[in-house]
Amino acid sequence: MADYPVSPVRYGSSASLDAIVGEVTALAPQRRLLDPQVVAAASRAWSANTVRAFLSDLRLWDLWCRRSHVQTGAATAQTVAAYVRALSGQDVSTEAARATEARSAATISRYLVHIGWAYRMAGREDPTAAPLVRLELKAARKAVGTRQAQARAIRFKGDVTDLDGPAAGVSLTALIKACRKDMLGARDEALLRVAYDTGCRRSELVAINVMHIDGPDGEGAGTLLIPKSKTDREGQGAHAYLSPATMRAIDRWRDKGGIDKGPLFRRVETYFDGTVRSVGPGALHPGTIGIIYKRLVRQAFAKKLLGAMGESELERWIAAVSSHSIRVGVAQDNFAAGEALPAIMQAYRWRDPNTVMRYGAKLAAKSGASARLAKRFAVD
Repeated sequence: MADYPVSPVRYGSSASLDAIVGEVTALAPQRRLLDPQVVAAASRAWSANTVRAFLSDLRLWDLWCRRSHVQTGAATAQTVAAYVRALSGQDVSTEAARATEARSAATISRYLVHIGWAYRMAGREDPTAAPLVRLELKAARKAVGTRQAQARAIRFKGDVTDLDGPAAGVSLTALIKACRKDMLGARDEALLRVAYDTGCRRSELVAINVMHIDGPDGEGAGTLLIPKSKTDREGQGAHAYLSPATMRAIDRWRDKGGIDKGPLFRRVETYFDGTVRSVGPGALHPGTIGIIYKRLVRQAFAKKLLGAMGESELERWIAAVSSHSIRVGVAQDNFAAGEALPAIMQAYRWRDPNTVMRYGAKLAAKSGASARLAKRFAVD
């Protein structure tokens, strides 16, 4: 199988409600919900990713309580504080703490948010709201740091300062050249080009329907309607530009895959010898996007398209590439091209300027005042 697909887990409204009700009811006094409407509203208001994270985080919390010999419904601020210390690696004095894997500050904060929601929905006092827990969270942030790991950027021409110069290293250009010449390669090229033009998140990419694409216009360009995204829960929608090259890649993929309606990006099944067997009827699973990017980096390396990169550097690249890598690369290329922050945020549907600035921080270090001065006076 070329894409190593993950079996999809669907969270429809009724499935979300049943799952959340089960977890919250287990916390409620006498296992009875005081206000079932709150849980029902949460199942409708939360995204599928939030529901998955909520359920996963609660199960980890329940495991901590059982290891600590505490009834989950009777957990106190002290129980939560001990959990935070274990998650941040500050305490390994107990069996429960030693069995708990360390997490980032952002993940610990998310755990506390979901635990707090669960207790409040269950009609119990929220143990995460206590001053002790707030202080332990602050101490955890100091202990593990708050800088989040960032996906390695896949820029159009790689990690270069001259956008008009040749591509170097891992780049969108190299990955496109590495695509096969068959149906699978046509799908991969269309995916890469759409991801770069639009800056779509993985959930947005797999949700693209043929009917969402408009064009080509007189110059060969098109537009993509993005009906709903992570930052657009109300479904107001947004439009993104598709270049003539991208429109041509989409047409090639649709022609080879026989796709005239429905999901644009689909699973391509292959035989053991690598030849294409068939195209699936449904959309790709979001989890396959990063896997496809990693596979294409390996293909580019095998075709000697990545310059003098060695095996060890390749493995570091593979480990750092994620489904977000092209989106990060798009942000960096826009900064390198001199685009203003508001324009970048508007074009690629970002709400938090800090996120965009974090993506551009490494690039800024290479092109800022200190870098210019160092280059000016550099000597061998």
